[in-house]
Amino acid sequence: MTASFTQLEEARAARASYRAGEIAPTSGVAHGLVQANLISVPADWAFEVLLFAQRNPKPCPVLEVLDPGAYESTLARGSDLRTDIPAYRIWRDGVLTEEVTDASAAWEEHPDLVSFLIGCSFTFEAGLADAGIPIRHQELGRNVPMYRTSRQCAPAGRLRGDMVVSMRPIPADRVADAVRISGRYPAVHGAPVHVGDPASLGIADLAAPEFGDAPEVREGEVPVFWACGVTPQAAIMDSRPPFALTHAPGHMFITDVRDSEYLA
Repeated sequence: MTASFTQLEEARAARASYRAGEIAPTSGVAHGLVQANLISVPADWAFEVLLFAQRNPKPCPVLEVLDPGAYESTLARGSDLRTDIPAYRIWRDGVLTEEVTDASAAWEEHPDLVSFLIGCSFTFEAGLADAGIPIRHQELGRNVPMYRTSRQCAPAGRLRGDMVVSMRPIPADRVADAVRISGRYPAVHGAPVHVGDPASLGIADLAAPEFGDAPEVREGEVPVFWACGVTPQAAIMDSRPPFALTHAPGHMFITDVRDSEYLA
């Protein structure tokens, strides 16, 4: 089923606002449309990124791979990956050197950049919300909390790193529903990787996420953890490629594709 005219207008308006310099997390934007993580690397690292994603499909489900130097996604005709994301991160030798709202200079510096769009859990949040399951970070106007875990991803050539997870506090009586709903979207991380005790994932302090904002977990709620598309950024930190470009965590690329296209 194609996106409605209203949905397309909302997606295009959002991309236009980010192109104009607006910075804001994208959770809840363009309800019902797919959102995506971005990682762009010079061509000589592209095969390893693709292999890393293939070997770790839970945190890195690939939605699209662009040709070297390309920046218009087939998931949103007329889009521009250089400008249509609210915030980008520039990495050099595994170190975050700057955050920008316009990444055009990266393509000028590396004309052979290969971009990967990776599924994002913001996509299935629409299904959770439609089922009446609260999305706390949306309620509070915050970014979703994300954590590096002790679970190592399968390495690929020079790339290695730990899985990153996002967390949403879910009322205990709705956890099974959240698992079922998100599990229908394997292309955007699917069902949770863990429910309950953060320590079993190597997370020492739930109040101190490495990415995003601190959570608010209320009485009667259970922390539920989903594999996260920020995992490639952890791999960049550990593997130290000379150059990489990513989205800023929680600031996604909004496509024109309905989430129902990825229902299993």
